[in-house]
Amino acid sequence: MELMERYLALVGFGETGWGALLLSAAAMTLGVSICGFLTGTVLGSVITFMQLSRFMALHGASWRFMALRWLADGYTTVLRGVPDLLVIYLFYFGGSAFLGYLGGFLGYHGFIGMPAFLTGTLALSVVSAAYQSEVFRGAFKSVASGELEAASAIGMRPWPKFRRIIAPLVLRYAIPGLGNTWQLVLKESALISVTGLVELLRQSQIAAGSTRRPFEFYLTAVILYLIITWASSIVFRRLETRTLRGTRRAL
Repeated sequence: MELMERYLALVGFGETGWGALLLSAAAMTLGVSICGFLTGTVLGSVITFMQLSRFMALHGASWRFMALRWLADGYTTVLRGVPDLLVIYLFYFGGSAFLGYLGGFLGYHGFIGMPAFLTGTLALSVVSAAYQSEVFRGAFKSVASGELEAASAIGMRPWPKFRRIIAPLVLRYAIPGLGNTWQLVLKESALISVTGLVELLRQSQIAAGSTRRPFEFYLTAVILYLIITWASSIVFRRLETRTLRGTRRAL
């Protein structure tokens, strides 16, 4: 009982508690993860379109569609093969060098650091885009060809066909994979602490170093990560249920 009281005083919201700082850091983790995931969704959709342009190439389209496919395949291969921490370093130091160059051009000769939140968002987005594009590509292949042929047979134009047929069906098959990608992004957000962003893991390290009570704070970080993960699972499960309305499920 005494141990629990000491733990609650340590991570609570009293004068000596770190609760407010830990919750603020958890909100930062959630914010950078959401921004990176949503930006990665947009970028991943574009990459998927580039990958699927091989179907247009097979039906007599120009070599430009094949070039788009090669670029997209190269992107996904590189980003899935390079360590995520290395991508963060490249964005941080590369972005800082670029800002320093701009500052020198404008007469400022000093170090200009890349904003940590922006670095994290960009790094998470380009990495998650590589995985999300594969999720979208697999979902597109799961769409029955007869549905697409039926839309073409009635003379549906490309944009209405995409908006009414392709996009809803692809989203239906992609949501489980997107949920897994979101969990990946959430865990990768802990790596952004190397740029100075005070997210959940970094705040736990600061608190552990200040109080010399690492176990309590890292345990609290685990609990907060699991709460975010649990809530995220509920959201994606409800989205999946919503997209499956009106469909027949196998027993």
